[in-house]
This record gives sequence, structure tokens and C-alpha cells, in this order.
Amino acid sequence: MINIFQDKSNDPRIHSLIVFTAVAVFMVVVFFVKLIQPDFVSARFYWTIATAFMLFYAVFSSIASIASNNIMIFWGKAMYSYMALAVAAGGLAYLFSGISIFDAGSFSWLYTVITIVYVVFMTLVRSMKMIVEFAQKEEWTSPNLRNKKK
Repeated sequence: MINIFQDKSNDPRIHSLIVFTAVAVFMVVVFFVKLIQPDFVSARFYWTIATAFMLFYAVFSSIASIASNNIMIFWGKAMYSYMALAVAAGGLAYLFSGISIFDAGSFSWLYTVITIVYVVFMTLVRSMKMIVEFAQKEEWTSPNLRNKKK
């Protein structure tokens, strides 16, 4: 079993490669299904796959950032990995569908929204981690400052 809270497996670049591999596998499967039955899926479904896996990466990376020792280094690697995943998944969606992101309907807006949500998730996790670390530090450095009047 893989433990995401170990240092070896907590690299956002590895996470993005795993998610990109899943995107590629899903798109190839959909491509073969479309060869067998052309009316089963639309050409925009490839953009749906890319967008869904970008959201999956955003949530998973935000959760994995809790276990990082240095959140700023993790955050930098995660942001670059997210950008690379967005470009690569979008490129695959374009290659398989033949439709650009702007011609695929609202997927350009979905890309924008998921990117903003990812930044918000990472900011929230970073803030929560800093608050918890501060609270733990305060508890151990000054535990007996309460008034003990009875």
C-alpha cells in the first residue's frame, strides 16, 4: 500500500505524472470505444476527461501538501506540475478531439475555475497548517499561563 505521507511518495511531480498517465489511458480507451461506436461519446468528452483529472490532481495535491515538511517548496513544485499537467492534458484532448479549448464550449472557463480553486485549496491548507503548528508551539512553550483561581 502506498502511503502519501511518506517523503518518497510525496512529490507533486510524481503525482502529476501518475494523473497524466491516467488521462492518457482514459483517452485511449475512449478513442477505441469511439472507433467501435462513433455516436457513443462526443468529441468534447476528451476535454471532460482532461478537466476532471485536473480537478482530481488539485484535490489530491492539496491533501498531500499537509504532509510536506517545507510547504513552500512543495507549493512551488505543485504549481509547476499543475501547469504542466494542464498543458499536457489539454494537448492530448486537442489531439484526440481535434477541437481547441475555445471551441469546446465552456471548458476554457472550467480550466480557469479549477486553477483558481487549486490556488485557493493550497492557500487554505497552508493557512490551516500554519495555524495548527502555531497552536502546537504555543501549547508546549507556555502551558501554564492560565489563571488558577478557584
